[in-house]
Amino acid sequence: MSDAVDRLNLAPSARAAALALLAKHPDVVFTSGRRGLADQAQAMASNIVLNRRWIAETYRATAERDQLQAWVDANPEATTRDGIAAGLLAIMETWGDAQRARLSRHFAGLAFDVRPVGGGDGEAIKVTIRGLPGLVKFLEREGGLVRWHAEFAP
Repeated sequence: MSDAVDRLNLAPSARAAALALLAKHPDVVFTSGRRGLADQAQAMASNIVLNRRWIAETYRATAERDQLQAWVDANPEATTRDGIAAGLLAIMETWGDAQRARLSRHFAGLAFDVRPVGGGDGEAIKVTIRGLPGLVKFLEREGGLVRWHAEFAP
């Protein structure tokens, strides 16, 4: 059971929360944990293909968010996931750890995503997530898209 959590490569606080969630809901499916630069760029790009304003509508206002959204706005010809990811990656590669942390807790292993579930099971999972120790943010939607995203304190 912990293999699914171990594959996420989470920081201790997020790992403990993921294990607690899995213990209570053994059928929960984790879709993402710690991400490297290329993985983060691909994840963002898959959402941008559906909504070009996804970055601005999802991330809190920071210079890093604005830099990435400006690239998307300035490159309307980039319409494929790979093309968008390449542009985002080129920017993020110039950032240090502090800049990456301002954009996403996924870089530090302090966030995980869960496959959304409908009905009563989904509601029960969301209640459990909201009660996890160390939770600092839980999103059910990101930029208008259904995504379950949980962030944790270090």
